[in-house]
Amino acid sequence: MKNWYVVYTKPKWEKKVAEKLTEIGIECYCPLITQIKQWSDRKKAVEVPLFNSYVFVQLEDGNRNSVFQVSGVVRYLFWLGKPAIVKDGEIEIIKTSLKASNISDISVTSIQVGDRIKLETGAFSNQDAIVQEISNTYYTLVLESLGCVLKIKYK
Repeated sequence: MKNWYVVYTKPKWEKKVAEKLTEIGIECYCPLITQIKQWSDRKKAVEVPLFNSYVFVQLEDGNRNSVFQVSGVVRYLFWLGKPAIVKDGEIEIIKTSLKASNISDISVTSIQVGDRIKLETGAFSNQDAIVQEISNTYYTLVLESLGCVLKIKYK
């Protein structure tokens, strides 16, 4: 059975890696968005990867090492000690979302220490929190309005 995995690439090598992977017969997906870039003398629309340094590859578990034939591939993205697997439906959501005509600007950022977030589900839903710590297995959040620190473990 084929799974989607996330390959980490050298910075700014996403499109080259995707092209080379396709050439050697590995199914891959590098989601691209169009951005307007400003230079001193002109503006230009350029296609840039949605996820910096990430390319999705679909292959069988036993063939995972074949991606390292391509220069620019650094490693697989791991989650809880195992190569991260992305569901087919999630890849389809990305593809569908990028085709939507009513979206004018997209950017992807990760949660970082110091960020203010709003908890959307669970016992503390609708509470504002400040990210105090991020580790491989948990987040530590400060809930100022309740005067407490919340440690959220994820699997």
